[in-house]
Amino acid sequence: MMENFLGKGKYNISSETVSESCPSNIALIKYWGKYEDQIPANPSISYTLTHCKTNTTIDFSAHESFSVQTFLSGKEEMQFAEKIEKYFKNIEQYLPWILKGKYVIRTENTFPHSSGIASSASGFGAIAKCLMKLDGVFSEKSSDEASLKKASFLARLGSGSACRSLYEGLVVWGETDEVEGSSDLFAVQYPNAEIHEVFKDFNDWVLLIHEGQKSVSSTVGHGLMKTNPYAERRFQEARENFVPMNKILKNGDLEQFIKLVEHEALTLHAMMMMSDPAFILMKTGTMEVINRIWDFRKETALPLFFTLDAGANVHLLFPNNGSEEQIKTFIETELMQHTQKNGVVKDVMKF
Repeated sequence: MMENFLGKGKYNISSETVSESCPSNIALIKYWGKYEDQIPANPSISYTLTHCKTNTTIDFSAHESFSVQTFLSGKEEMQFAEKIEKYFKNIEQYLPWILKGKYVIRTENTFPHSSGIASSASGFGAIAKCLMKLDGVFSEKSSDEASLKKASFLARLGSGSACRSLYEGLVVWGETDEVEGSSDLFAVQYPNAEIHEVFKDFNDWVLLIHEGQKSVSSTVGHGLMKTNPYAERRFQEARENFVPMNKILKNGDLEQFIKLVEHEALTLHAMMMMSDPAFILMKTGTMEVINRIWDFRKETALPLFFTLDAGANVHLLFPNNGSEEQIKTFIETELMQHTQKNGVVKDVMKF
């Protein structure tokens, strides 16, 4: 399959400017642990967000020495430029023209940095989409479907979860018998026709419990799974969880969906606590919010639940099914007090 992404054809290099936008995503069945070349240790499934995205413009100047200059919200970021240079060199076999000029990359996020929303996913997704636009200019243009699949493949090599951000709705990355066409090399959209209506219009409000830098990066956390004594069982559990997830998405069993999604979130953080060295990314506010959600659900039977990324901030998930106003009131009056600066990012997942 990988040979399908190798660069082909004669390249007529010119100077070009391209712009693209890519949303972030939040995993429901978590990816935590990987092999060489960004191959996931287990399959994952995510929701693609709507408003939280990265907007990127690349100015490419042909026939200049290869170099990369990056600006984030107008501020030059030299460390990020070094990372992108390394990334471009790594994918040259798939885009043979990529080292033949100078790049000025300007990027902006529509959401706060360190907000518990994966900026690496949306960032590399946007860059990969820009690169495929350039590839369409310099070489024989691929079909839209093939171009999107290759963009997902390229995004994965920059940031694993970025490959999921190229598609709308529910997206699967990692080979599993439960989803036809799934692959370790790129993401695929979960078949919309098989998804119950209740899951097609969801809110994701991210409570900003901690807005600073994480004590342990996701890259380091993934690496610690190599020596985690529970890693293999965790990978197997994630594979097994696709069986009930498939049934839930088809039959609309919201109660079982909540149970599975929260279990996956807590398992992710349990793996961190059982690593060597162990680390804890949740904060006191994280635990306060989780317990208040559980109490609220017990008292009202309303479908407010949570998931967590590799950090302290809490993704509050709830469907637009008639009960959302009561849930929003509860969040604003009871949960916002546990945030660091009364911060919340409001997004939706609608398709």
